[in-house]
Amino acid sequence: MTTRSGCRFLALLLLASVALAAPAVQAANIDEFFDSFTTEWVRGNPDLATAIRYFSGEEQDRLERQLTPETRQHTEERIRLARKGLSELRKFDRSRLTQTQRVSADLMQWQLEAVAGAEPYLDYYFPLQQFGGANVQLVETLTLRHPLASRKDADNYLTRLELIDDRMNEVIVEAQRLADKRMVPPRFIVQATLASMRTFIEAAPAQNPLVTVLAQKLATVEAMAAADRAALQQKAATLVEQQIYPAWRRAIALLDSILPRTTDAAGLWRYQSGGDAAYANALRRFTTTSLTPDQIHEIGLRQVARIESEMDGILQRLGRTEGTVRERMRKLDEDLRYPDPTSEASRGKIMSDIDALIANAIERSIPMFERTPQTPVIAQPFPRFREASAAANYNRAPLDGSRPAIFQMPLRPQRMTRLGLRTLVYHETVPGHHFQIALEQENKALPRFRQARALGGISALSEGWALYAEKLAVESGWYEGDPEGLLGALNAELFRARRLVVDTGLHAKRWTRQQAIDYGIEASEVERYVVNPGQACAYMIGQLRILELRDRAREQLGDRFSLRQFHSTVLDTGTTPLGILEQEVERYVKSVQAQPAAAAH
Repeated sequence: MTTRSGCRFLALLLLASVALAAPAVQAANIDEFFDSFTTEWVRGNPDLATAIRYFSGEEQDRLERQLTPETRQHTEERIRLARKGLSELRKFDRSRLTQTQRVSADLMQWQLEAVAGAEPYLDYYFPLQQFGGANVQLVETLTLRHPLASRKDADNYLTRLELIDDRMNEVIVEAQRLADKRMVPPRFIVQATLASMRTFIEAAPAQNPLVTVLAQKLATVEAMAAADRAALQQKAATLVEQQIYPAWRRAIALLDSILPRTTDAAGLWRYQSGGDAAYANALRRFTTTSLTPDQIHEIGLRQVARIESEMDGILQRLGRTEGTVRERMRKLDEDLRYPDPTSEASRGKIMSDIDALIANAIERSIPMFERTPQTPVIAQPFPRFREASAAANYNRAPLDGSRPAIFQMPLRPQRMTRLGLRTLVYHETVPGHHFQIALEQENKALPRFRQARALGGISALSEGWALYAEKLAVESGWYEGDPEGLLGALNAELFRARRLVVDTGLHAKRWTRQQAIDYGIEASEVERYVVNPGQACAYMIGQLRILELRDRAREQLGDRFSLRQFHSTVLDTGTTPLGILEQEVERYVKSVQAQPAAAAH
């Protein structure tokens, strides 16, 4: 028989057991939420699902036969889904979560709020443009991110190829809607887009990248007969000729029709109603800070002065004393150019030099990192139709490892120089983007939405880390005995400092395109900032914060500071806003301080 006091004791024991069990139940629930929401998010974006190969079996195969819609309705559906995710996320008590779960919840909240917060500014981004418009992304989705390792992959590729016409028609409808509201790009952007799109349709259909890439990749599929390859290539060429080229011509006609209504006003300020707010939102999203355009502009000016002073000293020691720093660097750039930069020989040479630089960087990085990626990275040139306006970039490997990560290099004449080539490779591959992104993807301690970057990257940390990697190479003596290489590294840093000045100048201070070029930024880069406001500010703002956190940790820990552990802290944190990274570095510092001195290393 149980007494009343015994009943009370059992009741209290039961409550205690529930209380102790609650965190585990809560943790399981939020992990399930991360999985279920990410599944819904990726399922609604076939291009994303294909690029990262998030699913498997029939579901993945089905998504790899689709192309993500380009309609305003689809964009609004994504915003509604983001708001639904935020509502669900608020139900979880963060105090009951593990550290990884809390960071994941905070990250997901930040990313979904960024999606939802962009809704008032959708009209400020035109869907046809030279850098990241649908006219570019539709092609790269297939040529760069669609898997082509089997006959099934090839059939799915052709199915998607047939959908490009529909997607471009959706883009044209949206572009016309914006044009009717006078929400159009500057004249020089429309002209650059027209030039790129006309180049795309100039080639014979069989020579279009949508066909040549298919042919190149199918050539490696040993199980496929030559006749089957030829038939698939012919079908692709027919689709390009009969559907895709006509769709491009319709888009070109639309751009031609709006050209007389455009002006040369470059920045978002040109929209008298809402342009300033749109730019402020872009800066918050890309830098993950509350810095104002004026503050960022001043940071840029200070950094430009510091870096130019350092470069001047090195140039003086090399006997290059006449002219401004920019003029002397221009001459050095010419002296270090590959001969006959449009020749196949020089194009092949720069790509082989890049391969050697990647291999050397991997070897040099080992002492500075506790872990290095298992995923390989390769370099390849952009297709020629993209060369004029493309920026070097990194494309992560899919989750299933079916292809390596890819560093794409634009081989336009301005890029065919050894000046800064080493630094560019370090930024895009090792120990830059490849280390940060591949290690995040391989980190099994993270929920899958973080491994896959399913909700997108965060430029302040990704680009900040890549710029930090450039600085790390300088600090670690990688340029010892190579003053020209060191000047290339400083020139790349100067470029990022000038970006702060130019981006804010264009969008907040009414700079013209020519003012930006005169400040030291090449035209294609200026045009990139015009259509992607704020993103150029992420690089140096992120780098300066990472350096600040490293210096603070070193000061607080003294001889207990470990560069390898600091790097692990940053890379294990993965994609986050800078505020969350700061919290994680502070946690690392406290954990070291709590250890006995002998255990700190």
